[in-house]
Amino acid sequence: MSGDEHIMPAAANRPTRLRVRLFHLYHLLRRPMTLGVRGVVFDAERRAVLLVRHTYVDGWHLPGGGVEPGETMETSLSRELAEEGNIQLTGAPELRSIHLNRQASRRDHVAVYLVTRFRQDGQRQPDREIAESHFFMLADLPKGITAGTRRRLAEIFEGAPVSTEW
Repeated sequence: MSGDEHIMPAAANRPTRLRVRLFHLYHLLRRPMTLGVRGVVFDAERRAVLLVRHTYVDGWHLPGGGVEPGETMETSLSRELAEEGNIQLTGAPELRSIHLNRQASRRDHVAVYLVTRFRQDGQRQPDREIAESHFFMLADLPKGITAGTRRRLAEIFEGAPVSTEW
């Protein structure tokens, strides 16, 4: 008996493959995971970061949003930075951390990138989504900055331990 006789032929293996696919589909529908990105856009000359204030939620946040189906995290980051701050990447962003965001759901994760190579194509004008978008010096952050945003900045710029939670 050779060592290959226990391997099932492809036709005989179809029911098993179908069960595995159905299992994955069930869990995708039952417990979908969401993924978002945030960018810490840092102007090193001014020691300033870009923050945005949305029209639909309180506080100042790092710019970002959800990763769409078929997008990479970097593609999503690039799109969100352009939409929320007129920011164009001129170099690769640096993935700094990934966090579970229990405030959104038990399955929401947020990837945080440090962006140091960029250009801004003019000040972003307010619209239905973004009320304001400004660079703030790290030493003079605005009132109303969210706790999660403050923690990410402390992790990157002050050496605070990186939390797994948003």
